[in-house]
This record gives sequence, C-alpha cells and structure tokens, in this order.
Amino acid sequence: MRVLVFFDLPVVTGENKKEYRRFRKYLLKNGFLMLQESVYCKLALNGTAVKTIADGIHKNKPDEGLIQMITITEKQYSKMDIVIGELKSEVLNSDERLVIL
Repeated sequence: MRVLVFFDLPVVTGENKKEYRRFRKYLLKNGFLMLQESVYCKLALNGTAVKTIADGIHKNKPDEGLIQMITITEKQYSKMDIVIGELKSEVLNSDERLVIL
C-alpha cells in the first residue's frame, strides 16, 4: 500500500515558512518521497503501518493550511497514468512483491 500526502500550507509570514520547512523535513526524515511539490508518498506494509503513518502526520501537522491523505494499493499506484513528463522515483513501480532472504 502507499500513503499519499497532499498539502497546501501558507508561506506568508516567517513563522508560516518555518512550519512549512519543519513539516516537509518531517516527511522526508520519515521515509516519504516527493512525487511533486506538496505531494509526497510512502510505502506501508499493512493497515497498522498506515495508522502509524497517519498518527505521525496528525501529531506533526502545522497549525494552518490544508493536509490531505489517501491510502491506495500498489496495484492502483502502478496504474498511474503519466500524461506529460517522466516519473522520477527511487522506489520500483510494480505491484510485484520482492522478497530478499
């Protein structure tokens, strides 16, 4: 499964900018990859991992702005249609599981 986080945070004041940077650094530090500006993605093994990720987002959210999350399966994610540009990802885009023993 993948957890997608979309956010639109104000960057008008110095405090807003500080909160934006803090939230973005939280995402990166916790394994999220940037798909586009203000759109981040993280792999989750199961529903418990998704709950842990969501709890972390709630605990680290800024006071202002809009943050949205959606969980999708690997199969749904792999069917993403790239209309223009190219997908840049450090993670394999496949619904096949890889097991290394």
